Amino acid sequence: MSQSTARLPGYAVFAAMLASAGLPIYIHAPKFFVDEYGVGLTALAAVLFGLRLFDVVQDPALGWLAQTTRNHRASAVTAATLLLGLSMIGLFAIAPPVAPLWWFGLTLIGLFSAFSFLTICFYAQGVQTAAKLGRKGHLRLAAWRESGALLGVCLASVAPTVLIFTGVPFAAFAVAFAGLCLVAIVMMRGEWHPIAPTSMGGFRRVLADPIARRLLLIALVNAAPVAVSSTLFLFFVESALDAPGWEGPLLLLFFLAAAGSAPVWSRVAQKIGARKALLMAMVAAILSFSTVLALGPGDTILFAVICVISGATLGADLTLLPAIFARRMAAVAPEAGAAFGLWSFVSKFTLAFAAVTLLPALEAAGFIAGADNTPAALSLLTYLYALVPCVLKLVAIGLLAATPLPEDEPRS
Repeated sequence: MSQSTARLPGYAVFAAMLASAGLPIYIHAPKFFVDEYGVGLTALAAVLFGLRLFDVVQDPALGWLAQTTRNHRASAVTAATLLLGLSMIGLFAIAPPVAPLWWFGLTLIGLFSAFSFLTICFYAQGVQTAAKLGRKGHLRLAAWRESGALLGVCLASVAPTVLIFTGVPFAAFAVAFAGLCLVAIVMMRGEWHPIAPTSMGGFRRVLADPIARRLLLIALVNAAPVAVSSTLFLFFVESALDAPGWEGPLLLLFFLAAAGSAPVWSRVAQKIGARKALLMAMVAAILSFSTVLALGPGDTILFAVICVISGATLGADLTLLPAIFARRMAAVAPEAGAAFGLWSFVSKFTLAFAAVTLLPALEAAGFIAGADNTPAALSLLTYLYALVPCVLKLVAIGLLAATPLPEDEPRS
């Protein structure tokens, strides 16, 4: 077994850490600040969207920073990982020393900045590592990386529910996350090798490639359905399904299905090609998730089945699309810091855009979390949660089907 292969578990753990600080924050943080501090949905949405506007400048700048610090990447990654852990503790484990909304924004600045920088460095390093793993190295690395990421999402999504016995579940989650940061630093030690500056001028080189531009657009549109459903998931289960207390188990089902499917999709992609496999999963996602429109109070078991099916399709999204992009970057911009600065931005922007559009719309319709809501408010919640993602996924399918990927040929 090669040295690169032996270190693949480290990529899984590091990916789990990053994933724990990504999507779950959009699931937990808004509801936590609503329940604990009474912050309004519209105000939280405005802060999240403002932070993403900041990322318009920050993420590409962090991509440049990842390139310029490539000879000291181990130190830079260690510092950013520590900032990530401390920011999580500040968000959930420390009572706001200033107005809660301001504390929400300040802690998220630290968390998002560290998350972005680490994501860029991690995926850029992965391009180099995958090249040492042989012909199908990008798919092999993606299977480890995205499986770890999905397991991280699973654990982070249900941790507050599991840790309820502590009396301070979110604080306990933050402390456990800080411990995971330390483990990730240790397991990836020695992996942050200096990379030759083969793609200085980064952004221009990436954006000059028409396939890279199209893949970034697909990433933006394809991430939007997950952003919408993630933003509204807790509200939908609690209010539309009338199933309070089921949020944790349902999230666990969803993300476990995604994690379990990731290596399967990787093997399928090696047989029939990554694009064909991804298109199959995207169609299955629409067929399964559209049935949510027919659900109502008490349909928790049916929704659990949908969570398993739609979660399995998410495994393809999170495994194959980054692998396709990384493989393209290996040809276009081998030192991919700038490329993954752009990738990080488009992936996160959808989450903030979902928050700034959906949460105020619900509040304007009279929706109140945890309270009795009007039929009109609940109907709007259901349509936003289920119909909007299906429409967006259709657009993503059209874009992917029309994108030429000459390197995406199955190999025996």
